[in-house]
Amino acid sequence: MKKFFILFLFSLLALTMEAQGVSPLDQLKANPRKAYGNDYPYRQEDVRLTKAPKGYKAFYISHYARHGSRYYWSDHLYHYLDTLLTTARQQHQLTPRGEKFCDSFMAVKDELMTGVSELTEVGWQQHQGIARTMYNRFPEVFKRGGDVLAISSLSGRCVISMSAFCQELVQCNPKLEIREQSSRFTLDGVVPTDRQNPARREFPRVRPRFEQHRDQFKHESTLRQDITSRVFTSTEGLKGNAGRIGSELLNLYTSLPSIGHEGMMDGIVSDEELVGEWEASNLGSYSWVFGPQYEMIPILEDIIAKADAVISGRVKRVADLRFGHDTCIGPLTVLMGINGADRDPEDPYEVKNCYQNWNTCKASNIQLIFYRGKGGADDVLVKCLLNGCEASLPVPTTNYPYYRWSDFRDFYEARCASVK
Repeated sequence: MKKFFILFLFSLLALTMEAQGVSPLDQLKANPRKAYGNDYPYRQEDVRLTKAPKGYKAFYISHYARHGSRYYWSDHLYHYLDTLLTTARQQHQLTPRGEKFCDSFMAVKDELMTGVSELTEVGWQQHQGIARTMYNRFPEVFKRGGDVLAISSLSGRCVISMSAFCQELVQCNPKLEIREQSSRFTLDGVVPTDRQNPARREFPRVRPRFEQHRDQFKHESTLRQDITSRVFTSTEGLKGNAGRIGSELLNLYTSLPSIGHEGMMDGIVSDEELVGEWEASNLGSYSWVFGPQYEMIPILEDIIAKADAVISGRVKRVADLRFGHDTCIGPLTVLMGINGADRDPEDPYEVKNCYQNWNTCKASNIQLIFYRGKGGADDVLVKCLLNGCEASLPVPTTNYPYYRWSDFRDFYEARCASVK
């Protein structure tokens, strides 16, 4: 029996390592929609978390999330497609599939243009689901009630995301006392780059090393031209060439699941076609999250300061929640080196193995779960979840996915201090 139990443990460990080691390209095969990158609508992975070491209990959570699914961020897309399709119809340049798509788009264009940048029902439900999952996974943090502080950017879609999350927590336990704040006073902890942030600081931007060798990455694609030809018989007299038109059609396509209009572009493009585009688009994503990583130092400092205040007993709070944007959580992921996002490879083909842009998806979130042992304030562990899955940090540990808080704090304080 003992031999069987040991074999069972080794088999379980192998399965766990296999699950964690699934390559990005294999993940795309399993879920082609991840090729949407930061347009991917959040979906909680079905994973089992590692139990805390004996004697440790969760007591506090520090969290940062991107707002949930929304309409397209700018009205230029909807206006562009409106003009494009109207002109093409007048000039008899639409294919049969293009005519069908034009009818579908025109039927909802008023809704799209009115909803520009606003949170959708999908986005609301995403944050409700994340909140309930957090509560159910760590009931010991919330079961006695307690104080929660939630801060948001000044953007409406972030404020409403915060509201959805906090309302769900209170539904789980009415004893929770949650203060929600969207204010210039708290911008440094959620969107430090906001021009209205009175504490705004300047930080250097950096360039990923792969950019020096980007010409080594070979990618040829006719997808944009193919999509354009499925909608239009000709682009003559239309605004933009086939590549530009195809890009805008793709922007609409990847936004449709977030706004509840899937099916509008059936027969024009498919999720599977986007998989072939993903690695090239991921390179662009890595550049824009890598460059401003140091600008997120105030968020990391806020995380450390608030956690220390709770651990020392100076503040009685069970959770700190933050709601911002992809332009913050993406660079924060790199700054913290979550799952190796700070590796900065020279080989452009290696980038996909340290950062995947679907991890900066709609409603993407980082959760730091704090566990207290019998040694009190000097005996605290922390675990990192990225989008609900256990994630690695560049902090030394002998007990992954758990890290000593003192090691975590010392490591990141040194990283922040090293940036001039």
